[in-house]
Order: sequence, then C-alpha cells, then structure tokens
Amino acid sequence: MRNMNLPNKLTIFRVILIVPFVVLLLGGNAGWFGVNILLPHGIALAVFILASLTDLADGKIARKYGLVTNFGKFMDPLADKLLVCSALICLVELKRIPAWVVIIIIAREFIISGFRLVASDNGVVIAASYWGKFKTTFQMVMVCLMLVNVGFWPWLDVLAQVVMWIALALTVISLADYLVKNRDVMKG
Repeated sequence: MRNMNLPNKLTIFRVILIVPFVVLLLGGNAGWFGVNILLPHGIALAVFILASLTDLADGKIARKYGLVTNFGKFMDPLADKLLVCSALICLVELKRIPAWVVIIIIAREFIISGFRLVASDNGVVIAASYWGKFKTTFQMVMVCLMLVNVGFWPWLDVLAQVVMWIALALTVISLADYLVKNRDVMKG
C-alpha cells in the first residue's frame, strides 16, 4: 500500500470496513452477551456511514488532485458493490428487505462486473456512470434507513420502502445505461 495514493487507500479502507460492519450487524443478533441489540446495530450503522463517506471522499480527492488511476476506476465501483451487497444480504437475514430485491441488485452487479472484465480484456476501463453513482447513493441511503428503522417510527419504514423502490429502478436503469453505452465492447 506504500505506492498507493490517498483515494486508492480510502477505497481499500472501505473494503476492510465490511468485516466489522457485518460482524456488528449479524453478531448483534446473537445478543452480544446480553448487550442491547440496538448498540451493535448502531455501531454497524456508523461503520456503514463511514465506509459510504469514503466513497464520496475518494472520488472527489482523485478528481480534484488528478489522482485518478485505472486501479481506482476498477476498484472503487467494486468496493461499492462489496459494501452494498454485504449490507443487503445482512438485511435479508434481518428480514428488513425482500430477497427478490437483493437478487435483482446483485444480479445487476454481476452483469456489470462481467461486462467490465470483458472490457478490460479488450484494454478498455469502464468507469462508473452518473446513473451508477445515483444508484449507489440511493442504495447506501436505503441501507442506512433500513438499519435505522427498528420499528419505532412507522414513517421511516415508508421512507425506506420508497427509497428501496427508487434504488431498484436506478439499478435497472443504470444496467441498461452501461449496456447501451458500451455495447461495442461486447462485439470485440
């Protein structure tokens, strides 16, 4: 990591944060030796927010200081996928999101990752699009809302559901956008 720039280090840090996030979120279900379940879930939420903020920071720093690298173009969206998909799988386990929604989101991620792999073999690096960035932002907000909602505020559940549907729509739109804009990659 010595030769990596700050944005790439933030991306790697985001990937590392997935482990404590998942342990806190799912380990908290076991009761943590009698500790109230809200404490580990609250810490998991804080870890997820921190990881999400590194996504915002790494891109801004990379563009502002001319530190954009092929590693960053490849690894940043992958780190986002790992973070969001880990959170969504945990939320299925916690019964806060329907499995079919998560299957659609993860299927999109596999399709785009495969698409990027084919592009990479052709010497093309496909950076995240604006639709993809909107999708990721809404997915991260959705995860936060679903983590915050522990049944105390019914309106929060409605908001989480609305954001879930928006995130799902953006997932499909961003998939179509990637495929249409980069269809020439598949011809090679």
